[in-house]
Amino acid sequence: MALNIPERLAATCRQEPAWATWLDRLPATVESLLKQWSLTPGTVYDESASCAWVASVTCAGDTPAVLKLGLPHMEGRDEAHGLRFWNGDPTVRLLRWDDELGAMLLERCEPGTSLRERPDSEQNQVIATLLHRLWRTPKAPHPFRPLSALMEYWIGETVDHTEEWPDVELVRDGLRLFAELPRTASEKVVLATDLHAGNVLRAQRQPWLVIDPKPFVGDPAFDLTQHLLNCSASLRSDADGTIRRLADLVGIDEERVRLWTFARAAAEPRADWRSSGLITIARALSK
Repeated sequence: MALNIPERLAATCRQEPAWATWLDRLPATVESLLKQWSLTPGTVYDESASCAWVASVTCAGDTPAVLKLGLPHMEGRDEAHGLRFWNGDPTVRLLRWDDELGAMLLERCEPGTSLRERPDSEQNQVIATLLHRLWRTPKAPHPFRPLSALMEYWIGETVDHTEEWPDVELVRDGLRLFAELPRTASEKVVLATDLHAGNVLRAQRQPWLVIDPKPFVGDPAFDLTQHLLNCSASLRSDADGTIRRLADLVGIDEERVRLWTFARAAAEPRADWRSSGLITIARALSK
């Protein structure tokens, strides 16, 4: 079948041979799932298509849903486990899944408008409320990896590109914190790790639902950082104040949030170290 492949997804898949192979097989995989799950295809979502193929579908009985096939990668491996864990509170519901194919049939958010369209103050309040609902201590045994595993992966990726570091001292400080902060957390909960306003959608079942979690277990202070980094203009103009306001809303230790935000801005792996504005934020937070 002819399949609409968003350019952002195609560009990502060109980076790794295994991802290119996954993309080559994608049309046949989608066709098979549409038949197996009795789905009528709809529109491919171009905006959210850098690490997954995502499209609206209609199930038998005219139930609206979303079909998502995730690119196999370390950070997103446990998304389906996380959605089963939260069971629709406050995430979209997982209707069907195939772990082997990395395929998920998800509740469709209607009208599906993004929280990023709301004012910053409202974004902060909604994010704070959602974080408190997401953070739960999982009962053993559970499928989730520790946050330290993600940090070890990031450290390895960053060290592999030493020659591209724009500020060696800052990057080394960030890497040190990646190793230290998971060990010093006083509380460990299931984290979304990629919660920001673009991953929160307006819905009917609840006012706002979380999509695209990448669950790990660890320090809740880490979970504020993706939203903060997406507020890059605010961080550049008033880094300490921006962090303080969100930390106070959530009731999390401001200093740990600041350290995690600095570490990510300084040392998180990135495709283009030179053009990234994150090092500017790291410099502001290092003062």
